[in-house]
Amino acid sequence: MENYLKNSIIFADGLDHPECVALHPDGSVWAGGEGGQIYKISEDGTQINEVANTGGFILGIAFNPTGDWLIICDLNKHCLWKLDIHSYELIKFSEGADEHKYNIPNYAVFDDAGNCYVSESGAFREISGKILKYDTQGNGSVWHNGPFNFANGLALNHTQDYIFVVSSWLPGVEKVAISPDGSAGERSVYCTLPKTVPDGIAFDLEGNLLVSCYTPNRIFKIASDQTATVLVDDWEAHTLSNPTNVAFGGPDNDQLFVSNLGRWHILKIEYGQKGMPLASHKRS
Repeated sequence: MENYLKNSIIFADGLDHPECVALHPDGSVWAGGEGGQIYKISEDGTQINEVANTGGFILGIAFNPTGDWLIICDLNKHCLWKLDIHSYELIKFSEGADEHKYNIPNYAVFDDAGNCYVSESGAFREISGKILKYDTQGNGSVWHNGPFNFANGLALNHTQDYIFVVSSWLPGVEKVAISPDGSAGERSVYCTLPKTVPDGIAFDLEGNLLVSCYTPNRIFKIASDQTATVLVDDWEAHTLSNPTNVAFGGPDNDQLFVSNLGRWHILKIEYGQKGMPLASHKRS
């Protein structure tokens, strides 16, 4: 096993236990804090600005396809927020859909058409997770009723005919087919990772799925044949510490940025392979 920890540096320090990380097409790095902070970090990591605060606890964040606004999952406020990245105006986006009220809105991902999928974890030690979906007008529905065993990170595959969802207490990753009419199709287990708590996921351009684990302090690489290898391991938990979300960025989109809920920094790993562009990067 080659441990990519030696290829990593602390990119930005002094954040409030960041759960999430997202890369804007302009090169800026965005993250959230456990006190409701939304951080904008310069491309070189030297400037950290708190541009908004929800007063809650920030879980996943994602940019819409045009990169004009950021959707924010808030644990304590049980809702989604919409942040205009130019004016920093913060408005409540949704508290749920189809008479379902969010308990733990955890992560969001946009498809190329501008639809947004959001994982609802449900509750700890209860198998009650769901996936909600919002159209470009903000109209929401329960897209897949699950139940998932704590639905967490989400990622669309390259052709966007499958959505991959972390089920933290499975523990592992499942996938759900997206039918031509946009409805949820067949659901199956993609991989299991015993004695872990997986959290975030991201695809590289070769179709490998990177899975960050809240515990142990590891990032796994799941090949397209569904075999798992350890990409990064940090038993000391000082550099990689309760890694939650992962996102690709950098000038060549081959650097992996990792949020560390157990500490105060964003980690940057020289991965060496390009990440799969998200919807917002395809439009840039």
